[in-house]
Amino acid sequence: MSREQQSLWDFGGSPDHGEARRVYGVTELNRVVKGLLESQLGTVWVEGQITGLRQQASGHVYFGIKDEKAQLNCALFRGSDSGNRSLLEDGTQVVLQGEVTLFEPRGQYQLIIRKVELQGQGELQVKFEKLKRKLEAGGLFAPGRKRPLPDFPARVGLVTSPTGAAIRDVLHVVQRRNPSLQIVLEPCRMQGESAAAEMAGALQRLNQWSVRQAEPLDLILLTRGGGSLEDLWAFNEEELARAVHQSALPVVSAVGHEIDFLITDFVADVRAATPSVAAELITQGVFASRGFLAEVAAQLGRLAKRGVGLARRDLSALSHRLNRAHPRRALDDSFQRLDNQLDDLNRLAKQGVAIRQDRLRLTRQRLASLRPAALIAQRVEQLAWLRHRLGGVPRRKLGEHFASFGRVVSQLELLSPKAILARGYSITRDAKTGAVLRDASKAKRGQVLRTHLHAGALSSTVNAPETSR
Repeated sequence: MSREQQSLWDFGGSPDHGEARRVYGVTELNRVVKGLLESQLGTVWVEGQITGLRQQASGHVYFGIKDEKAQLNCALFRGSDSGNRSLLEDGTQVVLQGEVTLFEPRGQYQLIIRKVELQGQGELQVKFEKLKRKLEAGGLFAPGRKRPLPDFPARVGLVTSPTGAAIRDVLHVVQRRNPSLQIVLEPCRMQGESAAAEMAGALQRLNQWSVRQAEPLDLILLTRGGGSLEDLWAFNEEELARAVHQSALPVVSAVGHEIDFLITDFVADVRAATPSVAAELITQGVFASRGFLAEVAAQLGRLAKRGVGLARRDLSALSHRLNRAHPRRALDDSFQRLDNQLDDLNRLAKQGVAIRQDRLRLTRQRLASLRPAALIAQRVEQLAWLRHRLGGVPRRKLGEHFASFGRVVSQLELLSPKAILARGYSITRDAKTGAVLRDASKAKRGQVLRTHLHAGALSSTVNAPETSR
C-alpha cells in the first residue's frame, strides 16, 4: 500500500484503537487525492456532451461534459496538440482522451484534454470536418466559381484506376449512349499514402496536355468505386482538393456510392453519385439530342415544303409585277399607240382623198354645165394646190408622230438601269443574298460583294469598311 493510500485509509476511519487521529490540511489532502487520481486512473477516454464552453483570451479552453446524470469539468490548454479545437461547440457529442487530475486551489476534479474526437466518428472524420471548414472558408466550395458542363463534349479526360470497376462502368455507359466520345485516360492509384499526390499530378498533366492539342479536352472525370472511409481518404486530402480547384477544365467528381460525400465532391464543378451516373451526365446532351434531331429533321422537311410553296407563290407574284413594270411593256404600249396613230393617219388621208375626189367630181359636173375655158384653168390651178396640200399633210403628221415616238423612246432609255450604268455608275450587291448595298458602313470585313457595271460584273471582298466623313 502506497503512502497516499495508507494516509487516505487512516483518514477514512480505520480503527485507531485509542491512537491519536490524523488530521489533514486542505492543501495536503488535495495533493494526496490528486496523486491518487493521477496514479490510479492515468489517461482515460470519456464521452459526453459539451456544456459551458469558455474560450479564454490566453488560448485555454474550459468546458464541461455531461450525460444524463453527471457532469465532468475539462480543461484544454493552449500548448496541447489536440488538433481539433475548432470542433468544440456547446451541445456537441465528443469523445475525449485526457488525464484525470485535481485542481488543488479549488479542490476541483477535472480532465486535462489531450485529444478530441466527435462521438461516433474517428480521427479521419475529425480531420475531414476540419479540412472541410478550412477549404470552405477559403472559397473553394463557392457556388459562383463552379462551371457548367458543356452540352456536347467531344473529348474527356479520365482520372481513375485502369483495373477498377469504375472505368468499366464509365466505358459501358459511354459506349451505349455516345460511342463517338473520346476518352483520354490518365491512370493512377485511387488509395494509399501517395494516391492523392498521383491524382493531383494527373489533373495537372491533363490540363497541360489539353492546352497543347488542336482539339482540347472539354472536361475531366475523377472517379473510383465505393469503399470504406479509409479506402476513400485520398479524396479528402488538401493537395487533391486544391488541384481540382486549380484545374482550368471543369471537373466531375464521382467517387464511391451515392451516400459518400468527400472533399473533392464539394470542390468539383459537378458531383455525381456514382461513376455510371457521371457518365450519364457527360453524355446527356448527345443522348437527348438523338430524338430531338429526328423530330427536327421531320420538322425541317415540313418547313422546307412550306417554304418552297410560299417562295413559288412570291416568285409568281414578283414575276407578274416585273412584267408589268418592265420597260419593254411601256415600249410595247408606245409601239401600239404609234400603230394606232398611223392607222388614224391613213384613214384620215383616205377620207381626205375621197372628199377631194367628190369635190372634183362635182366641180367637173359644174364645169361641164358652164363654159369651161377660164373656169377650167382656175379649177386646174386650185386642184393642183389642193393636191399639193393633200400630199403634205400626211407626211407632216407622220413626221410629228415619229418625232413624238422618238422622244418617248429616249425617255424610256433614260429611265432604264442600263442607261444609268452606261454613265459610269454601278450596282453593288451581297454575293450571297443579292441584297443591294447602299451604305458602306453596313459592309462587314470579309463580306463578298458583286458589282454590276455597264459591261460585265466584278467580285470583291471587304477589307475594311469606310464611312463618309
